[in-house]
Amino acid sequence: MRQLVPEPVDSVEPLDVYRDVPIVAGRPAVRLNMISSVDGSTAVDGLSGGLGGPADHRVFSALRSLADVVLVAAGTVRAETYGPADLPIAVVSASLRLDWDTPFFTAATHRPLIVTHRRAPAADVMRASKVADVVVAGESEVDLARAVAQLGERGFAHVLAEGGPSLNGALAAAGVLDELCLTLAPRLVSGAAKRILTGTALTSPPLLALHSLCEEDGYLFLRYRFPAAANGGR
Repeated sequence: MRQLVPEPVDSVEPLDVYRDVPIVAGRPAVRLNMISSVDGSTAVDGLSGGLGGPADHRVFSALRSLADVVLVAAGTVRAETYGPADLPIAVVSASLRLDWDTPFFTAATHRPLIVTHRRAPAADVMRASKVADVVVAGESEVDLARAVAQLGERGFAHVLAEGGPSLNGALAAAGVLDELCLTLAPRLVSGAAKRILTGTALTSPPLLALHSLCEEDGYLFLRYRFPAAANGGR
């Protein structure tokens, strides 16, 4: 992998590129990692794996190794068939429609977290609590700003969000995204696949700062900082 921004470097390791985690005051920093085709598609046949390549997989591994917890939507866990991971995974689910008997729960090295709201079905909350730690954030829907704050209260300083697009849009609307790590795959997909963010349009679209840019095999690895974290890193 070669780095083009902030300064040209012929060969870099993803871990070194992404090591400077953003810093924000009063809550955990939130990075979002996504991949899209050149025409903006986030999936091929419903899965993001059809867009990836070896370098993208290395970036994915590097970002996870630098995170304290992964935040992901229940739909993404189901579609991408998440399994047990080497770090805690917090699953956002308003309905709690999850298969509690999958290895993701039953063989987890780190007990998963389920992020839901106070009015979630009580029976489902009870079932979830048998295989996961339940985090209640919000009254009738998940309050993502509160959810991120509660992850911080549990000692997680660096949150890595992995989608899907509806969760990403909600995180942006809540004002808790600090860095976007976007892999641009050299593919055209067309079709009706979603963009990396979906949902209500942002009333004040933030101006992002390009923090780094790398390339390998035609893939571009862009990293943008949001205004609150544009000058921070650790």
